[in-house]
Amino acid sequence: MSSRIDLVWPSEADDVLRDQVHQVLHAVVAAGGAVGYLRPPGGPETDKFLDGVLTAVRHGHAALALARVDGVVRAMGLWKREPEPIFQHSARVGKIMAHPSARGLGLGRLVVGALVENARAAGIETLTLGVRGNNHGAIELYEELGFREWGRLPNVIEVGDERFDDVRMLLTLGRAPTVVLRGSQTGGAGSSPRRARGRTSSGRPG
Repeated sequence: MSSRIDLVWPSEADDVLRDQVHQVLHAVVAAGGAVGYLRPPGGPETDKFLDGVLTAVRHGHAALALARVDGVVRAMGLWKREPEPIFQHSARVGKIMAHPSARGLGLGRLVVGALVENARAAGIETLTLGVRGNNHGAIELYEELGFREWGRLPNVIEVGDERFDDVRMLLTLGRAPTVVLRGSQTGGAGSSPRRARGRTSSGRPG
């Protein structure tokens, strides 16, 4: 018999939900998952994380997607707006994970795809994320969903004495027709002219 899979978007958490989110986070980190923890987190640590996300959800600054298998949370992910006002139309995707017991059910694709559409509906223009360089399966999934790599910080993620690349990816969701894309053009707020090249005493460029 096939499992029943559904998505929920909580803004509050009772004790059952807290325990299920903790189980996912703890199991994924214990299995070596690259989700931002050096060691499996305890209940108070996962509660603090969950409370912070849900506070942002209630203020319209984030969304948390939980995938349930037969009524039990087995995967999760979130998007959260960048905090600075000038980046209010950008959000970062994070904490994408599935419990080891639920691997192979397509929960990661389900969660990320839902987050993309939810962020688009919320008016987010650009989604970004970071992924550990050796997490090739996750990178392939993000690419299949339209994300592309825009850069990487080499060997900056520390796991004990090992160092891994931080691969940065983005997905553009669309913008209002009134938005003007200036990129790096000269002019506009905060613009400054290029500096003149230094010259030697002979007047030739240095």
